[in-house]
Amino acid sequence: MKKMSQWIVAGVLCAGAGMAAAQALPEPANVLQLSSSGTVEATQDLLVMTLAATREGSDASAVQSQLQQVLDAALAVARRQAQPGQLDVRTGTFGIYPRNNRDGKITGWQGRAELVLQGRDFDRITRTAAQVDGMQVAQTGFALSREARAKVEGQAQAEAIQSFQAKARAMAQAFGFERFTLREVNVNSNDSGFSPRVAMMSKAGMAAEAAPIPVEAGKTQVVVNVSGSVQMLK
Repeated sequence: MKKMSQWIVAGVLCAGAGMAAAQALPEPANVLQLSSSGTVEATQDLLVMTLAATREGSDASAVQSQLQQVLDAALAVARRQAQPGQLDVRTGTFGIYPRNNRDGKITGWQGRAELVLQGRDFDRITRTAAQVDGMQVAQTGFALSREARAKVEGQAQAEAIQSFQAKARAMAQAFGFERFTLREVNVNSNDSGFSPRVAMMSKAGMAAEAAPIPVEAGKTQVVVNVSGSVQMLK
């Protein structure tokens, strides 16, 4: 019984604190809706390279077996070079699809298997891709790594918040008020994201010594938007 009484008292105290906080917030009046943004440009530091192999034939099991052999061999090569964060290896799409004639009858089968090399060590990735036999470079793309994005996003966020505060202060003074208080705020961010560059290239089209494919990352903009409302006060 004593414990129950303590819980009741605690609940009353919490409720009272909540009511006091609600009463401390000024009644809605002289409220401004504002928005601002912060933008920081950063060099993309993450390379994503997709290797692909295609096979076709009259027997679906045979096509699948051929693709599995190529993919297993490619994985063996890539895993020897793998290093967390610098070169991560994973499989991509793997599928077998029927080929149909005009009458809808299956005349054969075709399949595709993908191997994805991703990381911050561009040289390691391109050299590894050049060592993989039986697969073509189907696509390359660039993005920001999680670490780089977090750093740049923090800079853009600080810029957006400072801009929001400066705008609120200037607007309040323009309307003849001395200060303002924040009522609500929303913060969200975005960037241009993954930048794919399609580049189908067979091993025959590469140098005889299987030279790495040259790659160069571009830049992306990370934008943080801040919106909300402030109440102008005398």
